[in-house]
Amino acid sequence: MADLGLGKETTKDLTRIERIGAHSHIRGLGLDDALEPREVSQGMVGQTGARRAAGIVYKMIKEGKIAGRAILLAGQPGTGKTAVAMGLAQALGEGTPFTTIAGSEIFSLEMSKTEAMTQAFRRSIGVRIMEETEIIEGEVVEVQVDTPAGGGAKTGRITLCTTEMETVYDLGAKMIEALQKEKVSAGDVITIDKASGKISKLGRSFTRSRDYDAMGPQTRFVQCPEGELQKRKETVHVVSLHEIDVINSRQQGFLALFAGDTGEIKGEVREQIDMKVAEWREEGKATVVPGVLFIDEVHMLDIECFSWLNRALESDLAPVLIMATNRGMAQIRGTAYKSPHGIPIDLLDRLMIISTTPYAEAEVRRILQIRCEEEDVEMSDDALELLTKIGMEASLRYAIHMIMAASLVAHKRKAGEVDVQDIKRVYSLFVDVKRSTQFLVEYQQEFMFNELGGDDMEEEEEEEEEEEGEKAAVGEGREGAADMAED
Repeated sequence: MADLGLGKETTKDLTRIERIGAHSHIRGLGLDDALEPREVSQGMVGQTGARRAAGIVYKMIKEGKIAGRAILLAGQPGTGKTAVAMGLAQALGEGTPFTTIAGSEIFSLEMSKTEAMTQAFRRSIGVRIMEETEIIEGEVVEVQVDTPAGGGAKTGRITLCTTEMETVYDLGAKMIEALQKEKVSAGDVITIDKASGKISKLGRSFTRSRDYDAMGPQTRFVQCPEGELQKRKETVHVVSLHEIDVINSRQQGFLALFAGDTGEIKGEVREQIDMKVAEWREEGKATVVPGVLFIDEVHMLDIECFSWLNRALESDLAPVLIMATNRGMAQIRGTAYKSPHGIPIDLLDRLMIISTTPYAEAEVRRILQIRCEEEDVEMSDDALELLTKIGMEASLRYAIHMIMAASLVAHKRKAGEVDVQDIKRVYSLFVDVKRSTQFLVEYQQEFMFNELGGDDMEEEEEEEEEEEGEKAAVGEGREGAADMAED
Protein backbone atom coordinates (compact mmCIF):
# COMPACT_ATOMS: atom_id res chain seq x y z
CA MET A 1 0.00 0.00 0.00
CA ALA A 2 1.41 3.38 -0.99
CA ASP A 3 2.21 5.91 1.72
CA LEU A 4 0.07 9.01 1.12
CA GLY A 5 2.22 11.13 3.44
CA LEU A 6 -0.72 12.05 5.64
CA GLY A 7 1.23 11.17 8.77
CA LYS A 8 -0.28 10.38 12.12
CA GLU A 9 -3.58 12.08 12.91
CA THR A 10 -3.31 14.39 15.91
CA THR A 11 -6.06 15.93 17.97
CA LYS A 12 -5.75 19.02 20.13
CA ASP A 13 -7.97 19.93 23.06
CA LEU A 14 -9.15 23.52 22.97
CA THR A 15 -9.56 24.78 26.51
CA ARG A 16 -11.50 27.89 27.48
CA ILE A 17 -9.21 30.90 27.80
CA GLU A 18 -9.50 32.47 31.24
CA ARG A 19 -7.95 35.69 32.45
CA ILE A 20 -7.53 36.02 36.19
CA GLY A 21 -8.44 39.52 37.30
CA ALA A 22 -7.72 41.29 40.57
CA HIS A 23 -11.18 40.40 41.93
CA SER A 24 -11.99 37.22 39.97
CA HIS A 25 -12.01 35.22 43.23
CA ILE A 26 -14.95 37.26 44.61
CA ARG A 27 -18.21 35.25 44.42
CA GLY A 28 -20.39 37.36 46.75
CA LEU A 29 -20.42 39.24 50.05
CA GLY A 30 -19.95 36.07 52.15
CA LEU A 31 -23.00 36.66 54.39
CA ASP A 32 -25.26 34.13 56.10
CA ASP A 33 -29.10 34.21 56.06
CA ALA A 34 -29.12 36.74 58.91
CA LEU A 35 -26.82 39.04 56.83
CA GLU A 36 -23.97 38.41 59.27
CA PRO A 37 -20.54 38.13 57.61
CA ARG A 38 -18.72 34.80 57.77
CA GLU A 39 -15.01 35.06 58.51
CA VAL A 40 -14.02 33.56 55.15
CA SER A 41 -16.70 32.98 52.51
CA GLN A 42 -17.22 33.46 48.75
CA GLY A 43 -13.67 34.84 48.40
CA MET A 44 -14.25 37.59 50.99
CA VAL A 45 -11.95 37.77 54.04
CA GLY A 46 -12.26 40.12 57.03
CA GLN A 47 -13.79 43.62 56.70
CA THR A 48 -16.74 42.37 58.75
CA GLY A 49 -18.07 45.87 59.50
CA ALA A 50 -18.00 46.99 55.86
CA ARG A 51 -19.57 43.71 54.68
CA ARG A 52 -22.29 43.91 57.34
CA ALA A 53 -23.16 47.42 56.13
CA ALA A 54 -23.05 46.27 52.49
CA GLY A 55 -25.39 43.41 53.44
CA ILE A 56 -27.99 45.90 54.69
CA VAL A 57 -27.59 47.89 51.44
CA TYR A 58 -28.02 44.61 49.49
CA LYS A 59 -31.26 43.84 51.33
CA MET A 60 -32.65 47.32 50.67
CA ILE A 61 -31.72 47.13 46.96
CA LYS A 62 -33.43 43.74 46.66
CA GLU A 63 -36.61 45.17 48.22
CA GLY A 64 -36.40 48.28 46.02
CA LYS A 65 -36.39 50.63 49.03
CA ILE A 66 -33.15 52.51 48.55
CA ALA A 67 -33.34 54.02 45.05
CA GLY A 68 -31.72 57.42 44.80
CA ARG A 69 -29.44 56.83 47.80
CA ALA A 70 -25.68 57.13 47.71
CA ILE A 71 -23.05 55.04 49.53
CA LEU A 72 -19.37 55.96 49.92
CA LEU A 73 -16.72 53.28 50.51
CA ALA A 74 -13.79 55.12 52.06
CA GLY A 75 -10.50 53.63 53.20
CA GLN A 76 -6.79 53.52 52.56
CA PRO A 77 -5.44 51.75 49.43
CA GLY A 78 -5.57 47.95 49.45
CA THR A 79 -8.33 47.57 52.07
CA GLY A 80 -10.91 45.91 49.79
CA LYS A 81 -13.23 48.76 48.74
CA THR A 82 -13.62 47.53 45.16
CA ALA A 83 -13.85 43.93 46.43
CA VAL A 84 -16.90 44.85 48.57
CA ALA A 85 -18.55 46.52 45.55
CA MET A 86 -17.80 43.49 43.35
CA GLY A 87 -19.17 41.18 46.05
CA LEU A 88 -22.38 43.23 46.12
CA ALA A 89 -22.66 42.96 42.33
CA GLN A 90 -22.23 39.16 42.48
CA ALA A 91 -24.80 38.87 45.30
CA LEU A 92 -27.40 40.88 43.37
CA GLY A 93 -27.10 38.57 40.35
CA GLU A 94 -28.07 39.25 36.74
CA GLY A 95 -31.61 40.44 37.51
CA THR A 96 -30.40 43.78 38.91
CA PRO A 97 -28.48 46.12 36.57
CA PHE A 98 -24.95 46.85 37.86
CA THR A 99 -22.78 49.39 36.02
CA THR A 100 -19.13 50.06 36.87
CA ILE A 101 -17.22 53.16 35.75
CA ALA A 102 -14.04 54.91 36.88
CA GLY A 103 -14.08 58.61 37.75
CA SER A 104 -11.51 59.41 35.06
CA GLU A 105 -13.61 57.75 32.29
CA ILE A 106 -15.95 60.74 32.21
CA PHE A 107 -13.21 62.99 30.80
CA SER A 108 -12.04 60.65 28.01
CA LEU A 109 -15.37 60.18 26.17
CA GLU A 110 -16.37 62.06 23.03
CA MET A 111 -19.37 63.64 24.73
CA SER A 112 -20.08 66.13 27.49
CA LYS A 113 -19.44 65.12 31.10
CA THR A 114 -23.11 65.42 32.08
CA GLU A 115 -24.20 63.28 29.09
CA ALA A 116 -21.69 60.57 30.04
CA MET A 117 -22.99 60.62 33.64
CA THR A 118 -26.62 60.51 32.43
CA GLN A 119 -25.91 57.47 30.25
CA ALA A 120 -24.16 55.71 33.16
CA PHE A 121 -27.19 56.46 35.40
CA ARG A 122 -29.72 55.17 32.88
CA ARG A 123 -27.67 52.01 32.24
CA SER A 124 -28.16 51.27 35.93
CA ILE A 125 -31.97 51.49 35.86
CA GLY A 126 -33.79 48.42 34.57
CA VAL A 127 -37.33 48.14 33.25
CA ARG A 128 -38.95 44.72 33.74
CA ILE A 129 -41.51 44.44 30.93
CA MET A 130 -44.21 41.76 31.27
CA GLU A 131 -45.76 40.43 28.09
CA GLU A 132 -48.51 37.83 27.58
CA THR A 133 -48.32 35.67 24.49
CA GLU A 134 -50.50 32.85 23.15
CA ILE A 135 -48.58 29.66 22.42
CA ILE A 136 -49.34 26.14 21.22
CA GLU A 137 -47.39 23.52 23.16
CA GLY A 138 -47.55 19.79 22.51
CA GLU A 139 -45.87 16.59 21.39
CA VAL A 140 -45.54 16.05 17.62
CA VAL A 141 -47.43 12.90 16.60
CA GLU A 142 -47.02 13.25 12.84
CA VAL A 143 -45.80 15.78 10.26
CA GLN A 144 -47.07 15.49 6.67
CA VAL A 145 -45.76 17.70 3.87
CA ASP A 146 -47.38 17.67 0.39
CA THR A 147 -45.31 18.93 -2.56
CA PRO A 148 -47.45 19.66 -5.64
CA ALA A 149 -46.27 18.04 -8.89
CA GLY A 150 -46.54 21.36 -10.74
CA GLY A 151 -44.04 23.02 -8.36
CA GLY A 152 -46.54 25.20 -6.42
CA ALA A 153 -46.41 26.16 -2.74
CA LYS A 154 -45.94 23.35 -0.26
CA THR A 155 -48.81 22.48 2.09
CA GLY A 156 -48.93 20.17 5.04
CA ARG A 157 -50.42 19.14 8.35
CA ILE A 158 -48.99 18.64 11.81
CA THR A 159 -50.63 16.56 14.51
CA LEU A 160 -49.95 17.72 18.08
CA CYS A 161 -51.10 16.09 21.30
CA THR A 162 -51.04 16.54 25.05
CA THR A 163 -51.92 13.97 27.70
CA GLU A 164 -55.60 14.97 27.30
CA MET A 165 -56.18 15.99 23.65
CA GLU A 166 -54.94 15.73 20.07
CA THR A 167 -55.40 18.27 17.22
CA VAL A 168 -54.40 18.53 13.56
CA TYR A 169 -53.15 21.94 12.29
CA ASP A 170 -52.77 22.99 8.66
CA LEU A 171 -49.35 24.34 7.71
CA GLY A 172 -48.33 27.06 5.24
CA ALA A 173 -45.04 27.31 3.35
CA LYS A 174 -43.36 29.48 6.03
CA MET A 175 -44.31 27.14 8.87
CA ILE A 176 -43.08 24.11 6.90
CA GLU A 177 -39.76 25.88 6.32
CA ALA A 178 -39.48 26.73 10.05
CA LEU A 179 -40.20 23.09 11.01
CA GLN A 180 -37.56 21.82 8.60
CA LYS A 181 -35.05 24.39 9.89
CA GLU A 182 -35.58 23.21 13.50
CA LYS A 183 -35.49 19.55 12.29
CA VAL A 184 -38.77 18.77 14.01
CA SER A 185 -39.82 15.10 13.81
CA ALA A 186 -42.43 12.86 15.45
CA GLY A 187 -41.79 12.55 19.17
CA ASP A 188 -40.44 16.11 19.65
CA VAL A 189 -42.11 18.44 22.16
CA ILE A 190 -42.42 21.91 20.59
CA THR A 191 -43.93 25.33 21.26
CA ILE A 192 -45.33 27.62 18.52
CA ASP A 193 -45.77 31.35 19.19
CA LYS A 194 -49.11 32.24 17.56
CA ALA A 195 -48.21 35.93 17.09
CA SER A 196 -44.79 35.50 15.45
CA GLY A 197 -44.95 31.89 14.27
CA LYS A 198 -41.64 31.12 15.99
CA ILE A 199 -41.06 27.41 16.69
CA SER A 200 -38.97 26.28 19.69
CA LYS A 201 -37.99 22.66 20.29
CA LEU A 202 -38.09 21.80 24.03
CA GLY A 203 -36.78 18.22 23.64
CA ARG A 204 -37.83 14.62 22.97
CA SER A 205 -40.80 13.06 24.69
CA PHE A 206 -40.04 10.37 27.31
CA THR A 207 -42.45 8.06 25.46
CA ARG A 208 -39.97 7.96 22.54
CA SER A 209 -36.86 7.35 24.69
CA ARG A 210 -36.66 3.69 23.61
CA ASP A 211 -37.00 4.33 19.87
CA TYR A 212 -33.24 4.34 19.29
CA ASP A 213 -30.40 2.32 20.80
CA ALA A 214 -27.96 5.25 20.76
CA MET A 215 -28.62 8.86 21.63
CA GLY A 216 -26.32 11.88 21.50
CA PRO A 217 -25.29 13.56 24.76
CA GLN A 218 -27.21 16.70 23.75
CA THR A 219 -30.54 14.86 23.53
CA ARG A 220 -32.94 16.18 26.16
CA PHE A 221 -36.03 14.29 27.27
CA VAL A 222 -39.13 16.08 28.59
CA GLN A 223 -42.59 15.03 29.75
CA CYS A 224 -45.52 15.22 27.36
CA PRO A 225 -47.41 18.51 28.10
CA GLU A 226 -50.64 18.35 30.08
CA GLY A 227 -53.97 20.13 29.61
CA GLU A 228 -54.92 22.30 26.63
CA LEU A 229 -52.73 22.67 23.54
CA GLN A 230 -53.27 26.46 23.41
CA LYS A 231 -51.93 28.31 26.48
CA ARG A 232 -51.24 31.88 27.56
CA LYS A 233 -47.66 32.39 28.65
CA GLU A 234 -46.21 35.41 30.46
CA THR A 235 -42.71 36.40 29.38
CA VAL A 236 -40.54 38.93 31.23
CA HIS A 237 -37.83 41.05 29.57
CA VAL A 238 -35.42 43.23 31.56
CA VAL A 239 -33.91 46.11 29.60
CA SER A 240 -32.11 49.22 30.84
CA LEU A 241 -33.44 52.73 30.23
CA HIS A 242 -30.28 53.51 28.26
CA GLU A 243 -31.00 50.64 25.84
CA ILE A 244 -34.52 52.01 25.26
CA ASP A 245 -32.99 55.50 24.75
CA VAL A 246 -30.56 54.19 22.10
CA ILE A 247 -33.21 52.19 20.24
CA ASN A 248 -35.52 55.23 20.03
CA SER A 249 -32.83 57.79 19.17
CA ARG A 250 -31.15 56.09 16.20
CA GLN A 251 -32.44 55.35 12.70
CA GLN A 252 -31.09 51.80 12.79
CA GLY A 253 -33.09 51.16 15.98
CA PHE A 254 -32.14 47.94 17.80
CA LEU A 255 -28.94 47.52 15.75
CA ALA A 256 -27.63 50.78 17.27
CA LEU A 257 -26.92 48.82 20.49
CA PHE A 258 -24.28 46.82 18.63
CA ALA A 259 -22.76 49.82 16.84
CA GLY A 260 -20.90 50.85 20.02
CA ASP A 261 -20.80 54.63 19.56
CA THR A 262 -24.20 55.76 20.85
CA GLY A 263 -23.34 59.48 20.85
CA GLU A 264 -25.35 62.09 22.73
CA ILE A 265 -29.08 61.50 23.14
CA LYS A 266 -31.56 64.38 23.04
CA GLY A 267 -33.40 65.31 26.22
CA GLU A 268 -36.78 65.20 24.40
CA VAL A 269 -36.27 61.50 23.59
CA ARG A 270 -35.58 60.72 27.25
CA GLU A 271 -38.64 62.69 28.42
CA GLN A 272 -40.91 60.75 26.03
CA ILE A 273 -39.42 57.43 27.19
CA ASP A 274 -39.88 58.36 30.87
CA MET A 275 -43.56 59.23 30.13
CA LYS A 276 -44.05 55.91 28.32
CA VAL A 277 -42.44 53.92 31.15
CA ALA A 278 -44.70 55.75 33.63
CA GLU A 279 -47.75 54.71 31.52
CA TRP A 280 -46.57 51.08 31.49
CA ARG A 281 -46.17 51.17 35.28
CA GLU A 282 -49.72 52.49 35.76
CA GLU A 283 -51.12 49.82 33.40
CA GLY A 284 -49.16 47.09 35.21
CA LYS A 285 -47.18 46.16 32.09
CA ALA A 286 -43.78 47.11 33.54
CA THR A 287 -41.94 47.68 36.80
CA VAL A 288 -38.82 49.76 37.34
CA VAL A 289 -35.81 47.93 38.80
CA PRO A 290 -33.42 50.40 40.48
CA GLY A 291 -29.94 49.03 39.87
CA VAL A 292 -26.49 50.05 41.08
CA LEU A 293 -23.96 52.50 39.62
CA PHE A 294 -20.46 52.01 41.05
CA ILE A 295 -18.03 54.90 40.53
CA ASP A 296 -14.48 53.92 41.49
CA GLU A 297 -11.89 56.66 42.23
CA VAL A 298 -14.73 59.18 42.68
CA HIS A 299 -12.29 61.93 43.71
CA MET A 300 -11.33 62.18 40.02
CA LEU A 301 -14.71 63.82 39.24
CA ASP A 302 -14.79 67.62 39.14
CA ILE A 303 -17.13 70.17 40.72
CA GLU A 304 -19.50 70.12 37.70
CA CYS A 305 -19.98 66.33 38.00
CA PHE A 306 -20.54 66.58 41.76
CA SER A 307 -23.18 69.31 41.23
CA TRP A 308 -24.90 67.12 38.62
CA LEU A 309 -24.88 64.14 41.03
CA ASN A 310 -26.56 66.29 43.71
CA ARG A 311 -29.48 67.00 41.40
CA ALA A 312 -29.64 63.54 39.78
CA LEU A 313 -29.96 61.74 43.13
CA GLU A 314 -33.24 63.62 43.78
CA SER A 315 -34.82 62.21 40.59
CA ASP A 316 -37.61 59.61 40.76
CA LEU A 317 -35.66 57.39 38.38
CA ALA A 318 -32.29 57.15 40.11
CA PRO A 319 -30.20 54.04 40.86
CA VAL A 320 -28.31 53.28 44.03
CA LEU A 321 -24.99 55.14 43.73
CA ILE A 322 -21.95 53.47 45.29
CA MET A 323 -18.66 55.40 45.24
CA ALA A 324 -15.17 54.45 46.37
CA THR A 325 -12.17 56.64 47.22
CA ASN A 326 -8.83 56.29 49.00
CA ARG A 327 -8.20 60.03 49.44
CA GLY A 328 -8.09 61.86 52.78
CA MET A 329 -8.25 65.65 52.84
CA ALA A 330 -7.90 66.44 49.14
CA GLN A 331 -8.57 69.28 46.72
CA ILE A 332 -11.96 69.23 45.00
CA ARG A 333 -11.12 69.00 41.32
CA GLY A 334 -12.03 72.21 39.51
CA THR A 335 -11.78 74.38 42.65
CA ALA A 336 -9.10 75.72 44.98
CA TYR A 337 -10.82 74.27 48.06
CA LYS A 338 -9.98 71.13 50.04
CA SER A 339 -12.57 68.73 51.44
CA PRO A 340 -12.68 65.24 53.04
CA HIS A 341 -12.15 62.56 50.35
CA GLY A 342 -12.01 65.30 47.68
CA ILE A 343 -15.84 65.44 47.64
CA PRO A 344 -17.86 68.64 48.31
CA ILE A 345 -19.47 68.90 51.76
CA ASP A 346 -23.04 69.21 50.39
CA LEU A 347 -22.67 65.86 48.56
CA LEU A 348 -20.90 64.21 51.53
CA ASP A 349 -23.93 65.14 53.64
CA ARG A 350 -26.13 62.93 51.41
CA LEU A 351 -23.86 59.88 51.62
CA MET A 352 -24.00 56.84 53.86
CA ILE A 353 -20.27 56.29 54.47
CA ILE A 354 -18.82 52.78 54.93
CA SER A 355 -15.20 52.75 56.05
CA THR A 356 -12.73 49.92 55.44
CA THR A 357 -9.87 49.12 57.82
CA PRO A 358 -6.40 47.59 57.22
CA TYR A 359 -6.21 43.78 57.24
CA ALA A 360 -4.72 41.84 60.14
CA GLU A 361 -1.83 39.43 59.50
CA ALA A 362 -4.06 36.32 59.60
CA GLU A 363 -6.44 37.94 57.08
CA VAL A 364 -3.58 38.83 54.73
CA ARG A 365 -2.37 35.21 54.90
CA ARG A 366 -5.87 33.91 54.07
CA ILE A 367 -6.27 36.33 51.14
CA LEU A 368 -2.91 35.22 49.75
CA GLN A 369 -4.00 31.56 50.10
CA ILE A 370 -7.20 32.29 48.14
CA ARG A 371 -5.22 34.09 45.44
CA CYS A 372 -2.81 31.11 45.18
CA GLU A 373 -5.80 28.81 44.64
CA GLU A 374 -7.30 31.21 42.07
CA GLU A 375 -4.01 31.45 40.14
CA ASP A 376 -3.40 27.69 40.51
CA VAL A 377 -0.06 28.13 42.29
CA GLU A 378 1.28 25.59 44.80
CA MET A 379 3.14 27.32 47.65
CA SER A 380 4.93 25.93 50.70
CA ASP A 381 3.91 27.09 54.21
CA ASP A 382 7.27 28.81 54.77
CA ALA A 383 6.97 30.72 51.49
CA LEU A 384 3.39 31.76 52.36
CA GLU A 385 4.58 32.93 55.78
CA LEU A 386 7.32 35.05 54.17
CA LEU A 387 4.89 36.43 51.60
CA THR A 388 2.48 37.38 54.43
CA LYS A 389 5.26 39.33 56.19
CA ILE A 390 6.06 41.13 52.92
CA GLY A 391 2.35 41.92 52.51
CA MET A 392 2.22 43.43 56.01
CA GLU A 393 5.44 45.47 55.62
CA ALA A 394 5.07 46.57 51.97
CA SER A 395 1.48 46.23 50.70
CA LEU A 396 -1.05 43.49 50.03
CA ARG A 397 -1.14 44.33 46.32
CA TYR A 398 2.64 43.96 46.04
CA ALA A 399 2.45 40.54 47.73
CA ILE A 400 -0.37 39.42 45.38
CA HIS A 401 1.65 40.47 42.33
CA MET A 402 4.58 38.36 43.60
CA ILE A 403 2.55 35.10 43.50
CA MET A 404 2.61 34.56 39.72
CA ALA A 405 6.17 35.91 39.36
CA ALA A 406 7.39 33.49 42.07
CA SER A 407 5.51 30.66 40.34
CA LEU A 408 7.37 31.36 37.09
CA VAL A 409 10.72 31.44 38.96
CA ALA A 410 9.89 28.07 40.56
CA HIS A 411 8.83 26.67 37.17
CA LYS A 412 12.16 27.77 35.71
CA ARG A 413 14.07 25.67 38.24
CA LYS A 414 11.58 22.81 37.55
CA ALA A 415 10.05 22.84 41.02
CA GLY A 416 6.49 21.74 41.77
CA GLU A 417 5.78 24.40 44.37
CA VAL A 418 6.95 27.91 45.23
CA ASP A 419 9.56 27.96 48.01
CA VAL A 420 11.19 30.68 50.15
CA GLN A 421 14.10 31.06 47.71
CA ASP A 422 11.63 31.89 44.89
CA ILE A 423 9.98 34.61 46.99
CA LYS A 424 13.42 36.04 47.88
CA ARG A 425 14.42 35.99 44.21
CA VAL A 426 11.31 37.94 43.16
CA TYR A 427 11.72 40.31 46.13
CA SER A 428 15.23 41.14 44.94
CA LEU A 429 14.11 41.63 41.32
CA PHE A 430 11.03 43.83 41.92
CA VAL A 431 11.17 46.60 44.51
CA ASP A 432 8.15 47.85 46.43
CA VAL A 433 7.19 51.50 46.91
CA LYS A 434 9.14 51.96 50.18
CA ARG A 435 12.42 50.62 48.76
CA SER A 436 11.94 52.59 45.55
CA THR A 437 11.39 55.79 47.54
CA GLN A 438 14.47 55.10 49.65
CA PHE A 439 16.51 54.60 46.47
CA LEU A 440 15.26 57.92 45.08
CA VAL A 441 16.25 59.76 48.27
CA GLU A 442 19.75 58.24 48.23
CA TYR A 443 20.40 58.95 44.55
CA GLN A 444 18.25 62.03 44.02
CA GLN A 445 21.01 64.06 42.37
CA GLU A 446 21.42 61.45 39.63
CA PHE A 447 17.82 61.82 38.36
CA MET A 448 16.57 64.44 35.90
CA PHE A 449 14.06 67.08 36.96
CA ASN A 450 14.51 66.15 40.59
CA GLU A 451 12.14 68.23 42.71
CA LEU A 452 14.29 68.14 45.82
CA GLY A 453 17.36 69.40 43.95
CA GLY A 454 15.23 71.85 41.96
CA ASP A 455 13.71 73.36 45.10
CA ASP A 456 17.18 73.79 46.69
CA MET A 457 18.51 75.50 43.55
CA GLU A 458 15.47 77.77 43.33
CA GLU A 459 15.91 78.80 47.00
CA GLU A 460 19.62 79.54 46.39
CA GLU A 461 18.77 81.62 43.30
CA GLU A 462 16.10 83.55 45.23
CA GLU A 463 18.61 84.26 48.06
CA GLU A 464 21.20 85.47 45.51
CA GLU A 465 18.62 87.73 43.86
CA GLU A 466 17.63 89.17 47.27
CA GLU A 467 21.32 89.85 48.13
CA GLU A 468 21.89 91.58 44.77
CA GLY A 469 18.74 93.64 45.30
CA GLU A 470 19.91 94.71 48.77
CA LYS A 471 23.37 95.66 47.37
CA ALA A 472 21.77 97.67 44.56
CA ALA A 473 19.51 99.47 47.07
CA VAL A 474 22.52 100.30 49.28
CA GLY A 475 24.49 101.59 46.22
CA GLU A 476 21.60 103.81 45.13
CA GLY A 477 21.33 105.21 48.66
CA ARG A 478 25.03 106.07 48.72
CA GLU A 479 24.87 107.82 45.32
CA GLY A 480 21.86 109.83 46.48
CA ALA A 481 23.69 110.93 49.66
CA ALA A 482 26.75 112.03 47.61
CA ASP A 483 24.58 114.11 45.25
CA MET A 484 22.90 115.85 48.21
CA ALA A 485 26.35 116.63 49.75
CA GLU A 486 27.52 118.25 46.44
CA ASP A 487 24.37 120.40 46.30
